[in-house]
Amino acid sequence: MKVRDIIGILDAQVLQEGDLDTEVITACGSDMMSDVLAFVKDQSVLLTGLMNTQVVRTAEMMDMRCVIFVRGKEVDPAIVQLAAQKNITVLQTRYRMFTACGLLYLNGLRGGCEGA
Repeated sequence: MKVRDIIGILDAQVLQEGDLDTEVITACGSDMMSDVLAFVKDQSVLLTGLMNTQVVRTAEMMDMRCVIFVRGKEVDPAIVQLAAQKNITVLQTRYRMFTACGLLYLNGLRGGCEGA
């Protein structure tokens, strides 16, 4: 699936456009960046409700190309600005994390956490 497909599936708003044609195979949903760093591998997409720049820094460290903020939360411009510097796409959806992850799963995107 491509990032542009995710936009349609989640009826998402693009806050920072990176490469929308990036192919993504797996995703992770978490508000705890320590869990993302410890347990996630080979992810392309991060879904979260955590609203700080650490999300973008974690995504960069894990070589993720897209961050999706859930629950329609207002995204701080500093987050968007940092993501632009790192060429990471930032999306916002009104769906809660459970629903957003479920919709992506139903459309073929899988998780890739170790041991799961």
